[in-house]
Amino acid sequence: MPTNPVQMSAPSPRYAPGASTAEDRSLRGLIGLIAVLTVGRLIAAGVTPLSEDEAYYRLWSQHLAFGYFDHPPMVAWWIAAGRALVGDTALGARLLPCLATALCSVLIYGIARQCRATSATAARAAVWYNATLLVGFGGHLIVPDVPSSLFWTATVYLLLRSRDGGAGIWGLAGVTAGLAVLSKYSALFLAPGVFVWLVSSAEGRDRLRTPWPWVCLAAAALVASTNVIWNATHDWVSFDKQFGRAAADRFTPRHLLELIGTQFLLINPLMAPFALAGLRRAVARRVLPLDGRWLLAAVTLPFAAYLVLHSLHAGVQGHWPAPLYPGLALLAALAAERASGWLRLSARWVAPVGAAVSLFALIHLALPATDWFGRIDLSGQMRGWPVFADRVETLRLQTGAAWVGALSFGQVGMLDNERRIHAPILQIIERSRYRFQPPPSAATLARPGLIVDFSRRVTAGDLQGCFARVTPLGEIQRGGDARPPPALQRLGLGPRQYTYALFLVQGPKVDLARDGCWEAKTLADSLRARQRREAR
Repeated sequence: MPTNPVQMSAPSPRYAPGASTAEDRSLRGLIGLIAVLTVGRLIAAGVTPLSEDEAYYRLWSQHLAFGYFDHPPMVAWWIAAGRALVGDTALGARLLPCLATALCSVLIYGIARQCRATSATAARAAVWYNATLLVGFGGHLIVPDVPSSLFWTATVYLLLRSRDGGAGIWGLAGVTAGLAVLSKYSALFLAPGVFVWLVSSAEGRDRLRTPWPWVCLAAAALVASTNVIWNATHDWVSFDKQFGRAAADRFTPRHLLELIGTQFLLINPLMAPFALAGLRRAVARRVLPLDGRWLLAAVTLPFAAYLVLHSLHAGVQGHWPAPLYPGLALLAALAAERASGWLRLSARWVAPVGAAVSLFALIHLALPATDWFGRIDLSGQMRGWPVFADRVETLRLQTGAAWVGALSFGQVGMLDNERRIHAPILQIIERSRYRFQPPPSAATLARPGLIVDFSRRVTAGDLQGCFARVTPLGEIQRGGDARPPPALQRLGLGPRQYTYALFLVQGPKVDLARDGCWEAKTLADSLRARQRREAR
């Protein structure tokens, strides 16, 4: 028996005669499918309007830095690169996410082969990743989770390749891990996962006695340090924003049920049982020499545990676990190899069901005429902005306002994205978000401004605490143009319409550009109190 731990942990499968031909067929078929999916995502990226978050990140891309109020900088860098390549359009903003989702699919295939999966199972893992509902209808969106998922997956792939030796691969794995942290801070959970993977077996502990894992850690820290330095020179704003989430202020276990239910749906209900089975089997392999499946589980469990703890005191957004989806899809595909009976039938329907639901969602997002679902329809935030921005600009000119204000970063981002308002657009609260861009001049803000935001969010009384003169100008609507079939109308279903209040303001009582009108928490408390009064 070999005694060299490197040889004992060699990951490369041994191919039987004809295996390379079978792998070539699987890989060619997978690449063809990924190409088709990528073209579809590029089309969806171009015809679907930006969401509020995407429009906000687009503002970042106009002023590149090593950090921002909400997140590390990668999402802004990607948007800037896409805009430089194909223009300041929705496709430009989303170009790199479409390509990244394709590359992540290829990496999943490579990881599966490093885990000694057959070429057919490796191809299934890549297909199942695209069949998760989160990726199926969200893989083209420009949000921090997409670059984070790519670099997280690349790190896992390189770590498995490092089992054959090679200091350069360890260093490269550190670089990709650092880039994952520059995408989203949740990538920090890679470090404890990799450590647990290494310390679980004698061969892994031997590796920890070599310099290479520490070279990997140093490379990751060096890359991520650019954002640490930025935070140190900006009052630690994004660290305070993101790491402050971990502080528990109340016990609300209902969010745990929301987390479980949401992830069961987003990972694909037919795939979820296989993912859980695959994760359990991977944990059972933890004492094997540098086992690839155990690595997938080891980097999954710390982040998953944090999300569970977080859900005990606050909500978890459905997309937060996105970096775990490549590994879960692979573990699910491996578990499906042993499926029989109804489970085998279920496995056959994972991809078709995921594709059908995702296609329906993408068509719905692209076609406003399908807005039939009322308040539960999340696409409403993307609808009607060109007409709405034109109406706001017309009112601004009519009233002589020199600037436009809103209370929400989403409203500011969407109005700016339309490029129809020829005046500064300012969020009048949470001014720490906008340190990346030069503020409007004091002379401009001393002139009249037009405040526009949801009528449920702002009143004249709110604004009188911030401005010397507040004149209500009525309300305008956004969205609600689609006409559903008569049968749905009789059920009370139809497009969601948003009502906005308008105010002409002048004479700010505060430094509007630096401090804003009031703290976001104060506004949130005021809104909750108003809602309680209205409910009574």
